[in-house]
Amino acid sequence: MRLAALMGIRVIHVFTHDSIALGEDGPTHQPIEQMMNLRAVPNYTLIRPADAAETAEAWKAALRNATGPTALALSRQNVPLLDRSKCAPAAGVQRGGYVLWQSSDELPEVIIIGTGAEVHQALAAGERLASEGIRARVISLPCWRLFDKQSPDYRESVLPAAVRARVAIEAGVTQGWERYLGSDGIAVGIDHFGASAPARVLLEQFGFTPERVIEAAKSLLARKG
Repeated sequence: MRLAALMGIRVIHVFTHDSIALGEDGPTHQPIEQMMNLRAVPNYTLIRPADAAETAEAWKAALRNATGPTALALSRQNVPLLDRSKCAPAAGVQRGGYVLWQSSDELPEVIIIGTGAEVHQALAAGERLASEGIRARVISLPCWRLFDKQSPDYRESVLPAAVRARVAIEAGVTQGWERYLGSDGIAVGIDHFGASAPARVLLEQFGFTPERVIEAAKSLLARKG
């Protein structure tokens, strides 16, 4: 994989076990650090799609990447389709990250960023915050490398610098998320090895829930106030 990136070879790797939600397979099979490992490899493009529609767009992006390898980090979970009648089109994957949903056209008070299966928790949290009168924006960020290649204006339109209350949720290590969260944001992640238990139990015990995201968002807003 590293040599393919070094030589600029168009190879597509498909990974199917992406988080602690592998459950009873236990910590030896739960790649908590691998997303960040792959993101750190120069010229290696990692895409972690949130649903089937994003996966189709990720495959297109991989085919278009003629100057290096691409990895699709997929889930073994039954991930539902995002409702595109209320969410933005999955074509936003081509730009690495996009505004999936927002409660209003006004500048948001809080931004929630998700990747992969955790985008669904991010969206649920954003909708519940909005129901409490908090302006929320949810970002799907499946590919850091593609997003970083976008123009400064586009990146600012997705992640406005004026909004410092930011929460990210990804079932992996938190190191690296400060790139998009800044010094004030909170990364909901896991900085230790996983455990052997049913996936639902692990996600709840380790805080990969809308409730944990809401708690983090409110703590940031309280700090701001």
